Amino acid sequence: MTIFTKIINGEIPCYKIYEDEFVFAFLDINPINLGHTLIVPKIEIDKIYDLDDQHYLAIFKAAQIISKAIEKATDCQRVCTWTEGFEVPHAHYHICPFYSPDGEFWVKRGVPLPKTEMEKIQTSIIEELTII
Repeated sequence: MTIFTKIINGEIPCYKIYEDEFVFAFLDINPINLGHTLIVPKIEIDKIYDLDDQHYLAIFKAAQIISKAIEKATDCQRVCTWTEGFEVPHAHYHICPFYSPDGEFWVKRGVPLPKTEMEKIQTSIIEELTII
């Protein structure tokens, strides 16, 4: 069982942003920028391109909705998205606000932030989701 499955099952706490039948989204605990969110399918599949159509499409539909909420909640310049798959063998999709086009993505590394900051951005993103 992956750490993401444990998060989905409530065995490990998280800052949940969104959930539907197929996906679960939560704040990255080592965010590149405040609001950095992960979307994971509710099934354990290592590679995102091995997902069935329902889970694959649900990730991108959720990303569309959540990205708009993050953009409003953070007043960022752009929300960037990407997949990677080496740290946890459970498909996941990153959504992260960025504030300049100067390549900060390639040089910044995620760092833990205080619980109060994480809770504040969680609340802000969720409030924006209810408006959308």
